[in-house]
Amino acid sequence: MNPLTLSASADAAPFLRSRWEPAEVTLAQAAALLPPLAVVLVAGGGPQALLLATSLAVTFFWETLFALLRGRAWSWHGVTTALVVAVMVPAGAPLWQLALALSLGVVLGELIFGGRGFGFLAAGVVALAFLRFSFAAIPFAGDSDAVAMATLPGAALLLYLRLISWRVALAAILSFAAASLAAGQPLDPAATGASLAFGLFFLICDPFGAASTNAGRWLYGALAGGLAVAFDTAPGAAVAPEAIVFAALLASIFAPLLDHAAVLVIARIRRRRHG
Repeated sequence: MNPLTLSASADAAPFLRSRWEPAEVTLAQAAALLPPLAVVLVAGGGPQALLLATSLAVTFFWETLFALLRGRAWSWHGVTTALVVAVMVPAGAPLWQLALALSLGVVLGELIFGGRGFGFLAAGVVALAFLRFSFAAIPFAGDSDAVAMATLPGAALLLYLRLISWRVALAAILSFAAASLAAGQPLDPAATGASLAFGLFFLICDPFGAASTNAGRWLYGALAGGLAVAFDTAPGAAVAPEAIVFAALLASIFAPLLDHAAVLVIARIRRRRHG
């Protein structure tokens, strides 16, 4: 079962199934994102802080606008989208391009469906994909050794709280390794792990974009890991951040289908067992 909750409030996702409210998920994700965010802020200085402020302002603007239009309470769920983008986009990126991509990501990936938990895509993944499609000259970041090390405490927290699935992470890692070996690409645990860590735990494993059934999670993770290899253009053992973004986007698009297929297979097996 999905470790999130079915809330009685208007902003709850209809498929969420345990004790977690969407606001609590956002709080836990934000706390997990603080260490890698601190790393990029120290490295990027004032320009990176301005990029973060712009990201927060854009997401809060759209959250406020949609809350007013729909007559609902204001939501701060967009903060995690802003933090993810602030880690992945380096200082010096044109702020208007960042604002445009974030606007499209937040609106089309999340708010147009009714808010956090109602859609099937992670807003941060959609925003980063739009940024790459529209402004390919902007390089992605988030793949340094320092960011990878800072990612681990937050990833451990989210895994402990069962807000991300270890099945997705393990399936993605195994699939990535198998696909890399099949393609003849080099594998270096240190270099590969450093470049994969942030995107794996905060993009591919995002609980609102990943599959919800246990069988679907294995399939989803395996699909994301294989796609990351297929899209990777980085030389050597490192993984290009944009490859992880596109892998997470396409895998999320197929996640509902994978869940549906898993439910059908399990139902058929049970019918055969029990007549």
